[in-house]
Amino acid sequence: MMKVEPFELYSIVTGSIRLDGGAMFGVVPKALWQNVTDVDELNRIPLATRTLLAVDRQSRRVILTETGCGAKWAPELADRFAIRYDREAIPRALEEIGLSEEDVTDVVITHLHFDHNGGLTDWYDEPDGQTTLRYPQARHWVHKGHWEHANDPHSKDRASFIRQDFAALTEAGILQFVEGEHPNAPFEGLEWFVSHGHTPFQLHPILGSGSERVLFIGDVIPTVAHLPLNWVMAYDMAPLQTIAEREAVYRRCFDEGLKLAFPHDPKVPGVAIEGKPERPIVTSALPL
Repeated sequence: MMKVEPFELYSIVTGSIRLDGGAMFGVVPKALWQNVTDVDELNRIPLATRTLLAVDRQSRRVILTETGCGAKWAPELADRFAIRYDREAIPRALEEIGLSEEDVTDVVITHLHFDHNGGLTDWYDEPDGQTTLRYPQARHWVHKGHWEHANDPHSKDRASFIRQDFAALTEAGILQFVEGEHPNAPFEGLEWFVSHGHTPFQLHPILGSGSERVLFIGDVIPTVAHLPLNWVMAYDMAPLQTIAEREAVYRRCFDEGLKLAFPHDPKVPGVAIEGKPERPIVTSALPL
């Protein structure tokens, strides 16, 4: 657990997935990236799916950022990506700190790719039927621009969006749309950062106040191995923009002491960094 006023922060591993190493590191040669991660016989690297839990005891606010791959997978598709999902990971983590899923007040949707937010919904009764919301009592925050993109995606990233993951949100009346490049914060201790390089209008929460703040960096920097400025993914819609966004984030880390929480690192939930944008250096892992 890490304390950043007014929140307690916890990084919860909800499962794992394997994706192609070449796609995950773009133009970086395998001769380089294979030195910083494992790779299997299908050229896939191991990734975690992480949820960032933020708890403000005083205001009774319980925030989940991301929900993992979810359980709505046919075996053959799960095998393709080596998906492992622990549906009880979030309830178990909440129970350990005296809370339950019914206490969740807010869900932050960075973006609607299946590996980040397939866990928003479950099958209602049978596979390929209706879905039911996992957190029907919580407000679900998403950028309006990203919601529009997810419902009409580009051919390059269409396969990353599975409508049954999020279609049930439309009629539930729990969507909270964030708009613009610099959205207003909805409550104390939260600031929004919006990025576009990986996918349009990816929404990142910055949690905490003063000198202790943590940015959930999402797929701008999926793992600690992706910290080198130009090590961006082939999955990115606009890789040059990803590089520019990383540089801006790194400068904030150096100038403001901002810390980073990752969505996909199997071992490192987050880091503090120093140095220069072209060469960030990890100074410590976060106790998440």
